[in-house]
Amino acid sequence: MSADPGSAVNRRPLRSCGATAALSVALLLSACTGGARGAAGSGGVGDPLFPSLGNGGYQVGHYGLDLDYDIKKRHLDATAEITATAKADLRSFQLDLQGLRVTEVQVDGEDAEFSRKGHKLTVRPAEGLRKGAEFRTRVDYDGTPQEMTDPDKSTEGWVKTHDGAFVSGEPAGSMTWFPGNNHPGDKATYDFTITVPKGYTAVANGELRSERTAKGHTTFRWHNGRPMASYLATATIGKFEVHTSRTPDGLPLYVAVDPAEAKASKGPLEKLPEIVKWETKLFGPYPFASSGAIVDDTPKRIDWLALESQTKPVYAGAPDTVTVVHEMAHQWFGDSVTPKTWQDTWLNESFATYAEWLWEEREGGKTPQQQFDVLYKDTTDPDRWAFPPGKPGQAENVTGTPVYERGAMLLQELRNAVGDKTFFTILREWPAEYRYRNADSADFIAFCQERTDVDLTGLFDTWLYGKGKPDRVH
Repeated sequence: MSADPGSAVNRRPLRSCGATAALSVALLLSACTGGARGAAGSGGVGDPLFPSLGNGGYQVGHYGLDLDYDIKKRHLDATAEITATAKADLRSFQLDLQGLRVTEVQVDGEDAEFSRKGHKLTVRPAEGLRKGAEFRTRVDYDGTPQEMTDPDKSTEGWVKTHDGAFVSGEPAGSMTWFPGNNHPGDKATYDFTITVPKGYTAVANGELRSERTAKGHTTFRWHNGRPMASYLATATIGKFEVHTSRTPDGLPLYVAVDPAEAKASKGPLEKLPEIVKWETKLFGPYPFASSGAIVDDTPKRIDWLALESQTKPVYAGAPDTVTVVHEMAHQWFGDSVTPKTWQDTWLNESFATYAEWLWEEREGGKTPQQQFDVLYKDTTDPDRWAFPPGKPGQAENVTGTPVYERGAMLLQELRNAVGDKTFFTILREWPAEYRYRNADSADFIAFCQERTDVDLTGLFDTWLYGKGKPDRVH
């Protein structure tokens, strides 16, 4: 993780306790906190790959993000209003925020003390928080958001472009532009209010509630009403060609494309209604109230293709059709059903990759079994067998080749083991069972085993957790 360039400095003086030097430390703390007792909410939730991400002691229900971005100066003035529920008695709690300057924090309308260290913002409410209580935190902050480099050397976060910002968050980048509980295990609903200079467009998750221009600025209000992990949030800004439409089934589509990418994007994006319909037949009802795409022009800034931002995948350049199929499959696998930890990312990528294989078969290409056979026989990419998808081991492996390809191969072995009828039932019932929830590998293994008399222990031990190139199971 990148260091926080704005750490450690509280820009507001801490409230004085009014205690004399003779008082004990315990009495001093009691005076500062209104007599409240409780734990200090932990920083980090012990994720196997990213242990410092996320925070303990509370569960977020909603984020209200008010962002005013000066594109020329690359300066952000922002307020985050976070509604959460305390999971324990808390005398303090932490939020993830990298860089930027925090100017004021309030909890339930009262000024709160705060401090910075690394990407952690520690908040000490005037009154302690009781277990089960809902509380509202307001954080005022500003500065120039910075992109970040991941352990695998890829770039994410608030990535500045020639006409705005390309905003993506897997696995940690959301904390470069708003404070929160930055871990996929804590999903919440979102409202975005984004103000940009007139002539620019700001695109976020969910549905556009309003677009108003006054005094040379345009404010976009977006509402995302289904639970969403922080890494799936976006607030991408630029000069876009915007197209709105509906699928034959009435699903609203919002597509924003940088003019430089419009020609190359046209064909694949025109297939979006067809892809949604096809995937709905495979995976069950589409899980959200709208869909779409954001295609930006990010030459030399982004070295990856796309991210499955909820309701509107973001593309770093014009996508091909198979990439659109992949990112749209994530709306079921990854967005609606989200991993409990980053170690379970294979549950996202295996299904999205398998969706590619099914699409290619539909279009007259290789069958999934033929795709499997080609990869299994191939000797040119040893990275495919570098680690088991269920145990990536290191943060840099979170989106490594085994997570995608070996994960999809596992699904083909599962299909061979249980038969087509049970397998395609799993494809529909898994996202239905865990709709808007979190799940891990153990959940999936148990889910599959409940639907067949075939003992799947060896299959998962071999393909999900076994080291090296697996022996064929079926």
